[in-house]
Amino acid sequence: MSRTRLPALTPELQVSDLQASLTFYQQVLGFSLLYQRPEDGFAAIALGEAALMLEQIDQHARPDDPWTVMPLDRPLGRGINLQIDVADLQPLYQALLANDVPLRLPPETVDYRTGDSWVRVRQLMIQDPDGYLLRFSQVLDH
Repeated sequence: MSRTRLPALTPELQVSDLQASLTFYQQVLGFSLLYQRPEDGFAAIALGEAALMLEQIDQHARPDDPWTVMPLDRPLGRGINLQIDVADLQPLYQALLANDVPLRLPPETVDYRTGDSWVRVRQLMIQDPDGYLLRFSQVLDH
C-alpha cells in the first residue's frame, strides 16, 4: 500500500461543510485531492508543496473532546493566516474574481526583510468558506 506523505507541518482545518470546502479549494483555488476518508469526514489536499487537511466539524462531539479547545465560533482560525506560496499569483487572482470571492487584502507588492536580505513578494489574502485567512504569495525577482 502506497502512503502519501504530507509536509512535516500540515494544518488541519475543521470545517462546517466538507463538500463545500472541497469544492472551494479544488475548483476555485486549484488544490488537488490527495486522499480522503469520507466515513470520517476527512480529506487531504495540496497546492504545489503546500498541503492542508480538512475535517468536518462533528456536531455531536463530546464536551471533553481533546481536539476542540473552545467552541468553534465563526470566523474560524482567528489569530492565524496561512501563507501559501504559488509560482504565479495572476491566474489565482483571475479565478477569485471570476468566482466573486471577496478579497480581504487585494494584490500588493511588499518587501520583507529576511535576516540580512530582503525578499519581494506579490500577495493577496482571502477567507475560505469558514473564515480561515489564506494569504497567497508569489516571490518576485528584485
